[in-house]
Amino acid sequence: MPKPFSFTEARVKALSPPTTGRVYHKDAKCPGLQLCVTPAGSKTYYYVRRIDGKPTRVILGKATQLSVDDARDVAMKQAGKIADGLNPQTERRRKREEPTIQQLWDHWLLYAEAHKKPDSVYEDKLKFNKFLKPWANRKLSTIRKIDVQSLHSRVGRENGVYQANRLLALIRAMYNKADELGYRGDNPGRKIKLFKEQSRDRFLQPGELKDFFTALEGEDDIVRDFYMMLLLTGARRSNVEAMQWADVDLQAAYWRIPETKAGMPVVVPLVSPALAILIARTEVANGSPWVFPGRNGKHLANPKGAWVRIVQQAGLTDVRPHDIRRTLGSWMAGQNVSLPIIGRALGHKTAVATMVYSRLSLDPVREAVDRATQAMLAAGGLTRLLEPPEKGGDDEAHG
Repeated sequence: MPKPFSFTEARVKALSPPTTGRVYHKDAKCPGLQLCVTPAGSKTYYYVRRIDGKPTRVILGKATQLSVDDARDVAMKQAGKIADGLNPQTERRRKREEPTIQQLWDHWLLYAEAHKKPDSVYEDKLKFNKFLKPWANRKLSTIRKIDVQSLHSRVGRENGVYQANRLLALIRAMYNKADELGYRGDNPGRKIKLFKEQSRDRFLQPGELKDFFTALEGEDDIVRDFYMMLLLTGARRSNVEAMQWADVDLQAAYWRIPETKAGMPVVVPLVSPALAILIARTEVANGSPWVFPGRNGKHLANPKGAWVRIVQQAGLTDVRPHDIRRTLGSWMAGQNVSLPIIGRALGHKTAVATMVYSRLSLDPVREAVDRATQAMLAAGGLTRLLEPPEKGGDDEAHG
């Protein structure tokens, strides 16, 4: 190895390439800093140090990219890391073996499928495939806060603030599980401000109901009955999808939802039009435990294609399935029903309102839902469901 000398820009530039092999020059001013010159004329700075008795060479950068002063600064930082007990070789190996976004997603999905509701997992899959798939092969540490901020802003502009906020929540949650894969870096989704969300107030207006009912009549019975049950009970889509005969009592005219979004059971009164639909569905049940059976012995799941057809056929704009649930509450409010009764009918749970709900019997709730549904059906011209049904079955709950 040549004799050490004090590196300067001029002397580094003047070094001639060797005819064969690589030549390492030592900096006399900064211990451990070396410059490697190849026969092709390439010049690269290294920091060289013995760690645990073994020579360790850490690449710092090309001489065309680093000035002499910059190379010395980077070398001193490496020296500081080693003094703190960090091994650059181990650090490089850790980064080489660091999980990718795809690997983190696969790990997160196993957790989500075991702990989250199927609908929630389904939505997470949609968000990953639509927004995070381009990052699939990137290492976790390469995703910076600015990357997540830019993605959050773009999704907010193009897909809405609600979608953007849910995506940000997914990124944060995924990185919170990254330590289980050995990742020790930061969570790039932290301390990013969520967009302010406005609660939706969309519901079907009187002039829209008739077209909505007409569009439903053009669908298969199971789809028509499914969306009518959403409207007549005000229940969440996932609960109606998983509705079981064992939880329906046609004689007492109620449906017990074993578990709602709030994690508690809810008893839903069944008004006459809802009973008429359920009695008709008993005739085509064919032994299925589900009121709305799907494929492979499972229940109906998120019939999005049917919803798109219904909305287009009815000429509706900016309407989502959840707005059907909101429609019942809005029509109840239009019938001067009190907010506690509306909350009980829709299964809302709040710390203040729960005590009020617990003192309410089903009778006023049933009366309130009945008034609202009668008004909706009349406005929409759907008179076939206005007549009281003849209750089928015996004195026991169906199922």
